[in-house]
Amino acid sequence: MTDKMALSARAKKLVAEITNGNLKLGDLKKRGNEIKKDHGLAMELWSTGQYYPRLLSTLIFDKKLLAENVIDQLASDVLRHDAEERNQLADWLLANQLAKDKKLVSLVATWEKNPSPILRRLFWYHQARLRWTGQVPPDNSAGLLDSLESDMAHAEPEVQWAMNFCAGQIGVHEPQFRSRCIKLGETLGLYKDERVAKNCTPSYLPEFIRIEVAKRE
Repeated sequence: MTDKMALSARAKKLVAEITNGNLKLGDLKKRGNEIKKDHGLAMELWSTGQYYPRLLSTLIFDKKLLAENVIDQLASDVLRHDAEERNQLADWLLANQLAKDKKLVSLVATWEKNPSPILRRLFWYHQARLRWTGQVPPDNSAGLLDSLESDMAHAEPEVQWAMNFCAGQIGVHEPQFRSRCIKLGETLGLYKDERVAKNCTPSYLPEFIRIEVAKRE
């Protein structure tokens, strides 16, 4: 675990402000925009072990200082949170830091078999992002589907969700693989009985793909 640091006065004040119980994620993003980049402060906030301070850290880290060993430690720390917090922390770290630096993007691409479930989740979520952000999909979809077909059934819940999401994005954006993705969903039956809120797309692959394709036609 990241060693708890002696907090500066500024960090103490921030922690007090953002852990008072009624802060929204939008407020946290506003704070991040105000601070912009402050790696030292980010490390102080992260060392508290608390959810909101750690979320704010993901907004203000200096991505140039996120060496591989630092990211490994962050991923290890994230595992101490419950599932919902864990996924939010990982996804904010990806969106705000890892996906914005070429070197880090290259690193994320090596995490398919990483021992850390957090880093494996980010590998699959990043592959999904590469498809739904509107750019030409990478040419690795056939290989990804081989891995999905062999590994998805047995993956940890947070990794499995990201794998399923990636399969959904391949199915939506790459028609040549659509039937293969639908068959994968039918075979595994993942999320088939999931109840979703009105206007939300279900995660069950055949339904997800059908609805998302229809939106684009």
